[in-house]
Amino acid sequence: MYYYPLQPPYFLLLAGFLTALTSGLALSGTLKVIVQKWPSDPQEPIKSRSSLKQLFVPFIGITGGICLFMSSGLEIFGFPSPLALGVGLPLSLLTCVFVWLQLGSLLEFARSRGMQSLDLDSWS
Repeated sequence: MYYYPLQPPYFLLLAGFLTALTSGLALSGTLKVIVQKWPSDPQEPIKSRSSLKQLFVPFIGITGGICLFMSSGLEIFGFPSPLALGVGLPLSLLTCVFVWLQLGSLLEFARSRGMQSLDLDSWS
């Protein structure tokens, strides 16, 4: 027996994609502002409450958008709604938690060793 939704959630798929995209643009702009502040205030720790708060809000938007996009996409491809949410929610949340942890460590690394240390194209 196959499951075909009467009204596939195409709108939710598009809404999740646009939410993640616009939140990603906001996160990119916020990161640029934080990195541009580094030379002017070298003593400010990277994990200060204000910079975490500034990065956390757009990142939550990305996480919610990805969760909505993934769950809606699974439902469009025939998963029942509870199963699509049961697969999409943990998968997107775990992925976003790992990306958040990696982002924090990369920011600390770049802060302590400089942005040139992240250049993967140079051999020196």
